[in-house]
Amino acid sequence: MLLTLCMTLLLSSAIATEKESGLPRLDDAKAVKAFIDSAEVVVIGFLESEESLGYKELLAASQKLVAVPAAICTEKEVWTDFSISSGTITLFRKADNHQENLVLAEAKKLDTDGVVNFISINEVRYITEYNQVTAVGLFNSEVKTHLVLFANRGSKGYTELKERLGALAPEFSGKLLFVLINGGVKSNFKSLNYFGLKSTDLPRVGIYDGDSDMKWLLPEGEISTERVRDFCQSFLQGELKNVKQAGEEPKTEL
Repeated sequence: MLLTLCMTLLLSSAIATEKESGLPRLDDAKAVKAFIDSAEVVVIGFLESEESLGYKELLAASQKLVAVPAAICTEKEVWTDFSISSGTITLFRKADNHQENLVLAEAKKLDTDGVVNFISINEVRYITEYNQVTAVGLFNSEVKTHLVLFANRGSKGYTELKERLGALAPEFSGKLLFVLINGGVKSNFKSLNYFGLKSTDLPRVGIYDGDSDMKWLLPEGEISTERVRDFCQSFLQGELKNVKQAGEEPKTEL
């Protein structure tokens, strides 16, 4: 336990030091692909050099958002592998296998806060906590179906439940986005009401399908990996279409 903590602290320190001195360079397509595979969300600046527009802004943004690895690629022959033709800051994420581009020549204004905002909005992870910022990236994703975990932060089992579903999420990458909604936040009450829930009902799990604007609840009981996996598979196989939606009267479940 102590060894793990020490290694984590050393790694965090190394990343912080690297970001303070400059962004790492990726010199070929293999290095770019390895970097993309190294984390749930990464950002790469496809820039001609460290003097190019966007470099200092990306560097400063990466120092504020230490949980998102950032690097640059100056090799133009590599850019075409990722459909990049000019200076671009690109976010890659695994949750929906998405590439989001900020083309610098098209940016009305480019500053550190703008790059931070670009990353924060599009930082969709295997399990993403819903708020006003992440909502933009979630609803702009091509994946329109959300597996929603409603839970009260600080409640018994909250962290374990979040980690359990976060570990399951990669199985449904590109098919469902896993979303965490904190039932203890007043601004989230509307989302709970939409599913016919109150904060005292939590934790619960539901599915929202944006294409059909339909929603369903997993029946009350243990929120196990197996039950949630089966729930997701039931949706993907079309088995929920004939099931009454959550929030209807009488209160309806799978």
